[in-house]
Amino acid sequence: MSDTSDTDFTRANEKAAKKKAAREKILATKTMEKGLLIVHTGKGKGKSTAAFGLAVRAMGNGMKVGVIQYVKGKWETGERVILEKFPDLIEIHAMGEGFSWDTQDRARDIAAAESAWAKTKQMIEDSRGPDPKFHMIVLDELNIVLRYDNLPLADIIETLRNKPEDLHIVVTGRNAKEELIEIADLVTEMTQIKHPFRSGVKAQKGIEF
Repeated sequence: MSDTSDTDFTRANEKAAKKKAAREKILATKTMEKGLLIVHTGKGKGKSTAAFGLAVRAMGNGMKVGVIQYVKGKWETGERVILEKFPDLIEIHAMGEGFSWDTQDRARDIAAAESAWAKTKQMIEDSRGPDPKFHMIVLDELNIVLRYDNLPLADIIETLRNKPEDLHIVVTGRNAKEELIEIADLVTEMTQIKHPFRSGVKAQKGIEF
């Protein structure tokens, strides 16, 4: 039997009640709704995974999602296969050519990035007005092409800063630019503590793709 007395339970309940009251007081001050600019960065795994989790959550709420994949276009990923089964809720454009060490062709990398960015700007413009085409846009691995200066950073920052007020945009990829972090509403850094690749484990279906 537990040694916890009725007095202990009463104190615990009173403490919980105070925490709840304090929490509700804080929540009462949070009244704003707006489209967020969200950045997932860092060396740890899970940046794109988390972004696609947000996409699924949005779709579950009846929101239309657009996805531009800046790097992974050559790869058939599990998330893309399943999400494309819901064309009324999500539109995915896999426009990458792979990482730079895959293509070994900088001109080709820049051309692919420019094409993807043009499509991104079109999707953002389509999200303006009373009947927006998209409520959330995921720019998967945009940070990678920015890291290699394959797109003009100033144009990206200006466009994202002036996005439609209610549009959520999620940007993924390690080494996010400071200018992007500065204008973002929510930034999460994935920290790598341990990874099976270091122990000789290759990328696996259902985990990496």
